[in-house]
Amino acid sequence: MSRSDLVLLHGWGLGPQVWTALTPHLPAGLRVRTPALSGHGGALARSPTLEAWGDALLPELPDGAVVCGWSLGGLVALDLARRHPQKVARLVLIGTSPCFVTRTDSARAPWPHGLAAATVAGFIDDFAHDPAATLRRFVALQALGDARRRTVSNALNAALVNLEKCDRNMLASGLELLADTDRRAALDDVRQPVQLIHGGGDALMPLAAAEWLATRLPDARLARFDDCGHAPFLSRPEDCAALIEDVVRG
Repeated sequence: MSRSDLVLLHGWGLGPQVWTALTPHLPAGLRVRTPALSGHGGALARSPTLEAWGDALLPELPDGAVVCGWSLGGLVALDLARRHPQKVARLVLIGTSPCFVTRTDSARAPWPHGLAAATVAGFIDDFAHDPAATLRRFVALQALGDARRRTVSNALNAALVNLEKCDRNMLASGLELLADTDRRAALDDVRQPVQLIHGGGDALMPLAAAEWLATRLPDARLARFDDCGHAPFLSRPEDCAALIEDVVRG
């Protein structure tokens, strides 16, 4: 089956322009949509929940699309696939984890494959006091572990949101979503085929999170790029585009 609609969902703190390096390598004739997330220039969510962030995108999503999400966009994509399967035919998840923060509390199963809770709490606090500096530090973390670190850093910095044109409260809620969201228990409801793409040197989301996802999702496969960090689609856009094309054509 040939699919003609591809939706690309960016990560926290960056705009749709982050896809600029990838899109020229995608197949001709593909209708590529790059909506902005809530607080990043897109329609504002009605509440600070992952479900509300996804629902704010629904008017821009065609039925039966391939949805590719990166980082926070990957979490949104997973939730859309579960709750609105008519919108999502297949998934591509880049640098995505079902739970971005390590969990050690007794109420939930342990989760070692994330950022330390104190690190994320520090980002949240820092963003409240100096959002511009926090965005730059977050981007620097995403470029770590990449063989093309300078190229990735330049592309990420060029795609940072304009704080004067964005809703800072909603941006702050995006960081809180990363801190609070744990979708491990909902993965059985994601029935679509999933292509996972992950950098072996990802300093933001450990590769082990993607390896775990590959075993828990009902229909998933993992492509590992050992020389990449959190943004392999910027470091190796041609290779990522080839994987996405396989999903589109599949």
